[in-house]
Amino acid sequence: MDEKSKKALFILGGLDEDDLRWVAYQGRLQTLEQGEILIHEGTPINALYIILSGTLRVYIHSNNNHDRDLAYLSQGELVGEISFLDNRAPVATVEAVETTELLAIPRYQLTSKLRSSSKFSARFYQGICWCLANRMRGTVRQLGYQSSEPEQDILFGCEFTQNMQDFMIVAEAKLNWLIHKIHQMR
Repeated sequence: MDEKSKKALFILGGLDEDDLRWVAYQGRLQTLEQGEILIHEGTPINALYIILSGTLRVYIHSNNNHDRDLAYLSQGELVGEISFLDNRAPVATVEAVETTELLAIPRYQLTSKLRSSSKFSARFYQGICWCLANRMRGTVRQLGYQSSEPEQDILFGCEFTQNMQDFMIVAEAKLNWLIHKIHQMR
């Protein structure tokens, strides 16, 4: 898994075993074929997605009828988290670049769980914050505002540490467990 994908594992790394079990049982497996659209710009979505395998392209339609690529997302990444947080329609379209498996967690079930479990809610929102903070850092770098300082690790506020490496190993193991569990249940 590349560094970009590892950063997206923050949410899974922060969840405990009961949380992961809940995600596995509430989520539904969804497969997209190459070229299939998961999210249409401007159309509300009713789920939060975790990419289990494959690659998705995120893009917007520009005024000159050309698509503008914003990102490519792969295994372990979240999709739809911004619309989940602000309850507004997506501002980009998401399309499968190749056959892609996702775990779709229905908005209603996730919202209900977040309201009923403050511990789950705290772990979930902390993970979302880490993901969005990393994405924002990447956006700032893309725009050319990168400082000459070494990249800071948002979880620990210091350069990439052994603790962070250990956290990411655990997060990857949790993703692999989730993928195995979902396929086992289906």
